[in-house]
Amino acid sequence: MYKRKLFYFGLTTAFILLVALTCSAISAHLTRENLKQSTIAQSLLVEHQQLSSISYRLFKQLTDEVIFGQNANQANVRKKQTLIEQSLASITQLELKQREALGVEFTQGSVEDTDELAALINTIIDEFRAVVRSNDTTPLNQQERLKRLLEDTIDNQFREAINAAVSRQSRVVAAINARIDTLNTAMVWFTIGLGALSVPLIIFGCYWLFNQLYQPIVLIREATNAIASGHYRRPISVTLDDEFEGLASSINQLAERLEEHEIKEVKSRKELEFEVEQRTHELTNANLQLTKIDSRRRQFIADVSHELRTPLTIIRGEAQVTLRLKSASELDYKETLSAILEQAVNLSRLVDDLLLLTRAEMNQLHLEITAVPIKSLFASEVNKWQRLYQDRNISLLGVEEFDDVSVMIDKPRIQQVISILMDNATKYSASGLSIEVHLTKKNRFLSVSIKDEGDGISAAEIENIFERFVRFSKHNEGLGLGLPIAKAIIEAHGGNILVESIQGDGSVFSITLPLGESL
Repeated sequence: MYKRKLFYFGLTTAFILLVALTCSAISAHLTRENLKQSTIAQSLLVEHQQLSSISYRLFKQLTDEVIFGQNANQANVRKKQTLIEQSLASITQLELKQREALGVEFTQGSVEDTDELAALINTIIDEFRAVVRSNDTTPLNQQERLKRLLEDTIDNQFREAINAAVSRQSRVVAAINARIDTLNTAMVWFTIGLGALSVPLIIFGCYWLFNQLYQPIVLIREATNAIASGHYRRPISVTLDDEFEGLASSINQLAERLEEHEIKEVKSRKELEFEVEQRTHELTNANLQLTKIDSRRRQFIADVSHELRTPLTIIRGEAQVTLRLKSASELDYKETLSAILEQAVNLSRLVDDLLLLTRAEMNQLHLEITAVPIKSLFASEVNKWQRLYQDRNISLLGVEEFDDVSVMIDKPRIQQVISILMDNATKYSASGLSIEVHLTKKNRFLSVSIKDEGDGISAAEIENIFERFVRFSKHNEGLGLGLPIAKAIIEAHGGNILVESIQGDGSVFSITLPLGESL
């Protein structure tokens, strides 16, 4: 609606401006044409005056020929005739243009009188030449033909013709100037009238448009103030013009969305407070966990120090005792070196375990992967442990379906894992109890479960069983590096290791490894 009002106002203003411009253009065109015709009329006046002057000089030279003979002033006569012809041609051309622009009625007789004037000049020249050729010896003042030519033809007819042409062009100039004055006067009054009509109309239109625009702006300002104050319930309820109605609808939608966002913000704030509280709780637990880890680290350092001190003390003691002997036998030296070698091997094993875990953390654990037959690998391992613990029944189950199947592993590393798990199974179960090694196939993986009949692992201990330096209170042997080493090796193979245990009912350690192609 407001757009239509603005269109009507613009259309009216444009129409007034177009009328003013059109009138100005017409006035300029008419003024230019009138000035052009005035210029032509002025030129005709000049040409007629010049024609009169040249003609009289020619007549004087022709009179001299009559007086002094036929050969007098011939060159000047011809020159004056040429000038007269050019002047007559120019007058004719200008009068034709004037007639074409002003019409026959306005320029009546101009072209025709010029033709008569040219004919009269030619007649006068011919008469002069006829008088000269007659060779009349009568005194000049008594020659009737010459007297009639000078007094009647030149003084009366020619002068009247020239004066009539000049008077006619003077009237044309006066008429054109009058038309210009009339046109200018009309344009001045038209401009005054148009201004008197259009200026109040434009002022009224601007005032009307301002009122039409001011009301929606006030409503929109009040609506935005209401939204800023937190009042979102339809801040603009008045129907406005179509253009402002879209803006009002957008402001109302914005208010609704702001209300929704404020509700969501309150909800999000509560959720954030809950999450912060939860994260704080998690951070507290993590801090406690880090405290426990730090405590275990300190315990590990103490244990490592103890484990390192013991073999080093033994090595130093054996060496000092042997060196103090005044007459040591070969047997004494062998016993000392054997004790030193045993402790050095223990130190080397400890260092190797720590180095393996460090490389696993840095993803630098080097594996030599080959296809190893599953049946022969686990049969040899079970037989080895059965020979070591003959009082136990160590059984291998499910191996029949792996007669021609291989597993992609680093054989020495996997044997190390099996040794760790079998050692734990024998260490944490009473003598004489059986151990089961069960092989199954899951998709493209081999699953190996080692089950013992020991006392099991408590829920508190099972959460940290694969962490470094963890040792259970009832078993203080070792440094707690076996299971972390086993986990690092299995994960480096792309598998995983799990434990299930019920306290008092034994434990089951399970590992998965990628299968190879059938042999």
